[in-house]
Amino acid sequence: MTVRVVKPGFFTTVQDRGRFGLAHLGISPAGAADAISLRIANRLVGNDDNTPGLEMTLLGATLEFEKSAVIAICGASCEYSVGQKRATANVAFEISDGEVLQCGSITDGVRCYLAVQGGFDVSLVMGSASTDVRGRFGGVEGRRLQGGDLLGVRKAEKTQTWRLRTGAMESLRRDGPIRVTKGAQHDWFSPETYARFLGAPYAVSEQSDRAGLRLKGETASPREKTQLLTDGIPLGAIQVPQDGQPIILFVDQQTTGGYPKIANVIAADMHRIGQLRPRDEVRFTEVSMAEALDALREQGRWLKSIFVV
Repeated sequence: MTVRVVKPGFFTTVQDRGRFGLAHLGISPAGAADAISLRIANRLVGNDDNTPGLEMTLLGATLEFEKSAVIAICGASCEYSVGQKRATANVAFEISDGEVLQCGSITDGVRCYLAVQGGFDVSLVMGSASTDVRGRFGGVEGRRLQGGDLLGVRKAEKTQTWRLRTGAMESLRRDGPIRVTKGAQHDWFSPETYARFLGAPYAVSEQSDRAGLRLKGETASPREKTQLLTDGIPLGAIQVPQDGQPIILFVDQQTTGGYPKIANVIAADMHRIGQLRPRDEVRFTEVSMAEALDALREQGRWLKSIFVV
């Protein structure tokens, strides 16, 4: 079975949860910017969490389904329709032979995810189907989708679908500051500078993408203009270049760099970074490594609790 891309939307790519353990080779993780939403969409249609789906950014795609398929769309708010009928997000539903799914503008966030039962049939590159646009590999020829592309769909091994408990998604968009731990060069910054960094609001710049989110706000310069030897950059690191304006390194990030890292976004909040739009306000709060691990465990428990047959 194939899905034809009628209109690709603004920036639509094939993504799974990414490729890890390859930073020493200069390979970024890639993967879904909001991996929680992709995992939920996959579970709704009965797929494994890491099954390849479509990540749609700002403007969704228009897709024609050759044969009937079960799909689900999760993530930021977006209006969907199948033919003349309005479709519902966060539920699994069936599209009939030859029907066209139209996804409109994305609001209340920046990305939504489409999962199809069985998953999209793309080759794995270094263990992942994710598109690395900068490296030009993975997904469909290492690029965003184009009109006329044909996407194969694998035959589903499992046909069980799930639904979400009432109100389950309300807790996903957690309000409040983004939680961070201290960065590798945290001690390069004075206590006063670090306190201002944690207390100040920052605006997401229009010069942001999957590689990094540039922030505009309080300057956070190190005490001394010491040259840092290039070292490794973990996912979610917040580095501070010479202008003092922080950058959150994201899923398509470079794997090494020479700017000091003041903090690091915790794993449990990375999905929130994936839904930030230009001009959104961001604040940070520090947590301990133990608290960061507890938050990730709690997120895993929450994911198990929200589904019912």
